[in-house]
Amino acid sequence: MSLHRVNPAELSPPTGFSHAVTATGSRLVFLAGQTALDADGKVVGETLPEQFRTALTNLLAALAAAGGTPADLARVTVYATDVAEYRAQAHELGRIWRRLAGRDYPAMAVIGVVRLWDEQAMVELDGFAMLE
Repeated sequence: MSLHRVNPAELSPPTGFSHAVTATGSRLVFLAGQTALDADGKVVGETLPEQFRTALTNLLAALAAAGGTPADLARVTVYATDVAEYRAQAHELGRIWRRLAGRDYPAMAVIGVVRLWDEQAMVELDGFAMLE
């Protein structure tokens, strides 16, 4: 199995994501959207960074349960209820990502949404990974 991150010189240098990821392997894992839900199904965290940390932890827990690691992530989509706040917190969110998932960035997108399934949720992450 291998993931190859592709960042063409003619595109703006990526920060916290890869422009493209090619994947070869034998098992594709689709990861459902994860918010800042605790084990009791309650949204936790009053700030975007707190909720992002929990949502990413939940996404990585689902990935680990399927046999994967953060380096296996090929694609992650972030849904944010306040893109301006997401951009304002980008430095802190990047620190959280690196602490939990490392520096092998998947292809990523941040999409603004009016609201998420749980009304208190500020951010949701989903994605897919390629495993051997």
